[in-house]
Amino acid sequence: MKKAYLDNASTTALRPEVILEMTKILTEDYGNPSSTHSQGRNAKSILELSRKSIARQLNAAASEIIFTSCGTEADNWILRSAVKNLKIERIITSKIEHHAVLHTAMALQDEYGIQVDYVNVKPNGELDLTHLAELLSEEKKTLVSLMHVNNETGTVLDLDRVSQICQEHKALFHSDTVQSIGKAKIDLQHTPIDFIVASAHKFHGPKGAGFAFVRKNSGLQPLFFGGEQEKGQRAGTEAVHQIAGMAKALELSYENLETESLYIDSLKEYTVEKLKANFPDFKINGENTFYNLLNVTLPMDESKTSMILFHLDMKGIAVSRGSACQSGSIRPSHVLAEMLSPDELKKPNIRISFSHFNTKEDIDLLIEGLKRI
Repeated sequence: MKKAYLDNASTTALRPEVILEMTKILTEDYGNPSSTHSQGRNAKSILELSRKSIARQLNAAASEIIFTSCGTEADNWILRSAVKNLKIERIITSKIEHHAVLHTAMALQDEYGIQVDYVNVKPNGELDLTHLAELLSEEKKTLVSLMHVNNETGTVLDLDRVSQICQEHKALFHSDTVQSIGKAKIDLQHTPIDFIVASAHKFHGPKGAGFAFVRKNSGLQPLFFGGEQEKGQRAGTEAVHQIAGMAKALELSYENLETESLYIDSLKEYTVEKLKANFPDFKINGENTFYNLLNVTLPMDESKTSMILFHLDMKGIAVSRGSACQSGSIRPSHVLAEMLSPDELKKPNIRISFSHFNTKEDIDLLIEGLKRI
């Protein structure tokens, strides 16, 4: 049976070069980077070269890159330390953020009594930045936490504009950039964001590796304690093979960004054309969305909503209805709930997300699968 993997916003296939890099380190460079013997020093060298490579891609200092297990850990650390250690009194976020931010903000509200405010969401999925400026007019020690590319709809936040608004109001700015790192250039010297996060498996690297960018002299303190790894900010022996794989994946993603993004964008356009031809009344959720994400509501009876992913999976087609973290939930997407009417929300919707590994044949398979439902 032919298969089509169109769930790249959930996770991506490893590049062959990344697998080779990781296999070499697992086989030959297995020392503990905190050990002082030669094997340990060699592992430490790989670790620091990886840190420098990642920093170079983002125009940051190597000392500003802290390795974590994933973006969720990094989000939790930054928000929690901002409240606990930087004495942030208010978090401004939105109701369409990833739950790594939303649930953390709610937990901090319960634990510390901080104020949590939400930026209005426009019907097209974009955030109302005029409302953000209005919220910031209330003088309070504030952290703004807004994601760069929405993981369900692909709506894009203007990082430069939000950075400017935050600076004007002396607020810290954290952005969950998990969906955009490796797929869009971010220059951290040009764009004065205080904190960003990444997960390697979103840009063809391994699961279990991520990083946080923490601007110098931020004052963040560790989330948990143990050894002095990661400049005392993240205890625990570093997974050298995964970190080196992540650095390799990021390097290759940016080396190939122009050609691969154009190719992926052409696949997205082809998908839209095919949907228009076969399902004329379908609706794209969100406007001006990121080139590798397409969220659509299909003109089908709402009775098909609960089984649509199952039927597609039986035909070898992998898509999702939203965040993979919530894929087992029968509740509608919290992101689409902010954008769609109650009636629209009942209809079948799918998130199609592409990578350079996809082909037009994958799209044709998806369309045929949808026609048979």
